[in-house]
This record gives sequence, structure tokens and C-alpha cells, in this order.
Amino acid sequence: MHPVRKQRLILVSLMVVLSSAAIGLVAFALRDNINLFYPPADVVAGKAPTDRSIRLGGMVVEGSIERSETDLDTTFWVTDYEASVPVRFNGILPDLFAEGEGVVAEGTLDESGMLVATQVLAKHDENYMPPEVAAALEGKTAPQGLPVLP
Repeated sequence: MHPVRKQRLILVSLMVVLSSAAIGLVAFALRDNINLFYPPADVVAGKAPTDRSIRLGGMVVEGSIERSETDLDTTFWVTDYEASVPVRFNGILPDLFAEGEGVVAEGTLDESGMLVATQVLAKHDENYMPPEVAAALEGKTAPQGLPVLP
């Protein structure tokens, strides 16, 4: 092999190896920062991890909001019209949070399947809905009746 070609081959091979190593290190560093979106049907089916933070999106079930008399604890159900997941949040909810409205709750699942939310996001006007929530709700109708907390 010609020395110039050999040198180019070694240089290109070294660049590919170093680039792959850099991509691998970045992916390894960011693996715990990935926050995946799950609709309630996937959470109920057991597809959502219980050991990391997730985002749950859907509609707040009518009549499901229960506020504590003594503190800022709020419990409500989120549905994608296939399944419903209970959510517990301790804090001040957004002004636009209401029954029958779109919501994205970020937190971790406990052993009973309830999402313990650290953040609750409500839609910002009457036309907006996160794309993931809109895709999960597409073509589904509201369920009849309110689920019972476990």
C-alpha cells in the first residue's frame, strides 16, 4: 500500500474511533437526564420505568381533583381515554390547571402505580396541547365514570 494512502486510512480510522468514543461518552453522561413521555395506557400496562423520572400526559378526569384541607397536597387522575393514572402533587398548581383540560405531570411512579409529581404543566391557551398528548389522545373518546383510587 502506498504510504500516503496508508496514512490517510490510519487518520480516517482514528477519526472514526475517536468520534464513536465521544458519542458514547455523551450518551453515557446524558442517560440519567432523559425524561421520557408516557400516556396513561402505557403506564397502566407497565411500560413506564419506576426507577426514574417520567412525564405523564393526558386529560384531567372530571370530578377527580381532591385537594387537602391542611396543606398543598392535590390528588387527581390523568387519562388518555383508554386508561387512567392517579397523580399526587404537593405544591401550587398552574392557574390553567382544571378538570377536563390537558396536563403533563413530571415525577416518579410509586409501588402502587401512582405518579408522585414534582412538576405539573397545564396548557397555555385553549388551542395548545403538547404534541405527545395530542398523539396519545387522537381518536379516543372520554370514558364514562370516575376510576377509584387503589
